[in-house]
Amino acid sequence: MYYYPLQPPYFLLLVGFLTALTSGFALSGTLKVIVQKWPSVSQEPIKSSSSLKQLFVPFIGITVGVCLFMSSGLEIFGFPSPLALGVGLPLSLLTCLFVWFQLGSLLEFASSRGMQSLDLDSWS
Repeated sequence: MYYYPLQPPYFLLLVGFLTALTSGFALSGTLKVIVQKWPSVSQEPIKSSSSLKQLFVPFIGITVGVCLFMSSGLEIFGFPSPLALGVGLPLSLLTCLFVWFQLGSLLEFASSRGMQSLDLDSWS
């Protein structure tokens, strides 16, 4: 017997998508402001931890939105609610955790060596 939800969570899917999207725009704007401040304070060492504190709230918004989107999407495709949450929550949290660590190390690398060191097109 197949499991079909009586009322699939389409609204939660839309809310999760819009939450992740708007938080992504906020993260992008905050990151641009942080990077634009770098040349003006070049004589001081740049602390990546202070930059990460500014990025924390938009990134949490992205994490919540992705988790809600993934869990409700799995439920729409036929997973029972506890199983959809059991798969969607750890998968999205671990992915966002790895992206957070990568963002921190990339900010530290770019602040110490400059933005030109991230240009991968010049290597070919």
